[in-house]
Amino acid sequence: MPRIPVVTLSRYLLRGELPHRECLRLSRPLRPTRRPVPGAPSLGLRPLHSESASSASVPASIQTPAHVPLRKQMKDEAKKAKALGKKKKKNASNQVIEGWELTVGIEIHAQLNTARKLFSAAATSFNDDPNTHVAYFDLATPGSMPIFQRETLIPALRAALALNCEVQPRSSFDRKHYFHWDQPSGYQITQYYEPFARDGRIWLQSRDGIAAEDGDGIPVRIKQVQMEQDTAKTMAQAESTHWIDFNRTGLPLIEIITHPDIHHPATAAALVRKVQILLNAVDACVSGMETGGLRADVNVSVRRTDDPNAPLGTRTEIKNLSSFKAVEDAIIAERDRQIAVLDAGGVVESETRGWSIGSTETRRLRGKEGEVDYRYMPDPDLAPLVIQNDLVNHLQESMGQLPDAEVDELVRDFGLTPKDALSLVALDDGRRIEYFWNVIDALSARLGPDCTTRLSCFQLAANWILHELGRLAANPHDDASRDLIFTSDGQCDRVSVDALADILHLLHQRKITAKVAKELLWVVYRGIVPSQYDSIVDAVETENMWFRELSEEEYNELADSAVDGQDGILQQFVNYKQYPQGKLMFLVGRMVRLGPEERIDPKNAEIVMRQALEERYIPALRQDA
Repeated sequence: MPRIPVVTLSRYLLRGELPHRECLRLSRPLRPTRRPVPGAPSLGLRPLHSESASSASVPASIQTPAHVPLRKQMKDEAKKAKALGKKKKKNASNQVIEGWELTVGIEIHAQLNTARKLFSAAATSFNDDPNTHVAYFDLATPGSMPIFQRETLIPALRAALALNCEVQPRSSFDRKHYFHWDQPSGYQITQYYEPFARDGRIWLQSRDGIAAEDGDGIPVRIKQVQMEQDTAKTMAQAESTHWIDFNRTGLPLIEIITHPDIHHPATAAALVRKVQILLNAVDACVSGMETGGLRADVNVSVRRTDDPNAPLGTRTEIKNLSSFKAVEDAIIAERDRQIAVLDAGGVVESETRGWSIGSTETRRLRGKEGEVDYRYMPDPDLAPLVIQNDLVNHLQESMGQLPDAEVDELVRDFGLTPKDALSLVALDDGRRIEYFWNVIDALSARLGPDCTTRLSCFQLAANWILHELGRLAANPHDDASRDLIFTSDGQCDRVSVDALADILHLLHQRKITAKVAKELLWVVYRGIVPSQYDSIVDAVETENMWFRELSEEEYNELADSAVDGQDGILQQFVNYKQYPQGKLMFLVGRMVRLGPEERIDPKNAEIVMRQALEERYIPALRQDA
């Protein structure tokens, strides 16, 4: 049998394949771009089309159901539970069961952000038409051979480095045998014996949302990270019919396997959330759990706490959890089930179980397979991988700032709360924070280097990007309300960086009120800024615009109208033991009600009213007395 050559991966061999990197923010390390160049051709093969899968020729009754967002699924399940009179348990008080210890290990599968599949040149597909990106090897066509696509290793290495793993100089691929219709070859290619990365560690902090019982933070060890191929996608239809989409077959995955270091459900959910943030930050993963790019399996066991030397209990595995909440809820349900079984004198069986959104119990799927059931063997068609240090060092040096350091910077240098900083980093798979840095750069140019109030303006920007932008698309009944789409380089078509920077700068300079600023944001979002203006600043500084704040003269005229007929109130400002602040604010409130509210800043109105009282009305009243 001829010897298979070793595949050696070096920085220099892959020099032409490394993704292009751009400077997104000059004052901090470079960050990788988040999407590769669009996919490559499939070895010149014709896309595999199936007439039965064509929507034009299939009855409407068995059309592929439209994707239902996870949030809507959860709302629907909550409505069903409410209708049935079921009350949900609160997770906050359900982290610990007295007398029992919970132990959890997690396996996370993440789809790598690559243009090609793992062992064929077919383009990766995400929600494309079924069976349009399929190569011969993806279908296990006789005579086809796996060809490792070298560029798929780049995001996998980034992920391993972000997880503080040790990259192995030599790794190899193995076959994991099992039969299912979504696996044409009858085996999955993975890295069981010699994975490409081992011995990582993630430090979870209290701000990550861990259980209060874990204190300020805990370390979670990563046993290994391995590359493997995904299976086909099964789409259930009417009358026990299933369609198979082979676009997903062979997509490159990494499987992240932790040690059983977790003992509380909330901490398990926090780990999965943090892994997702890390993978997005280093451009390793195509998307998060909400859109199917990341899935988690949890291994759960319990034991009594009266014997610290007792071995861990029998573990069960819960497969394919698709949200952070599902991770926490499923662990709680399975822990409680196992405790109930043991309290009743039963035995916990080693098995694979399932979980549905909105459930209160896990369900048995099948008995748990062991190593012998999968008949692992080295893949004879694939060469070992040799990863040279120059490639690892290059990726390590160019990886940029990781989320923990970024959150620390936002808290330390911008005064954000840890919760807001973490949310800003995590939103939109890391694209929202890139938008924030772009807005900060634009504001810095507008404020100038000598501005003494830069920090307050930057804090204002963080608050608006985190909260005000989210309110724009919150009205489902408004035809103009659509999701804000942020690009990987931190841009947004609906609310451009320059438009938001202009609004925030005008608000910071107090040229417009907060109410006007929010209305301007809405105008920009809907795309109805008058075309004759080159920018928001141009529109605001134009005379007679509706959102221009009142002039000093207009404020004074409004103050005169507000005090008209309020002689009894004015007399209380003549001789007083304690300044009548409440009466002052009553007069300011009259100003706001009598005038154009959107053009009035309450703080400026208070200043004008106080000056009017002290300089005109009170002296006149004292003179008359």
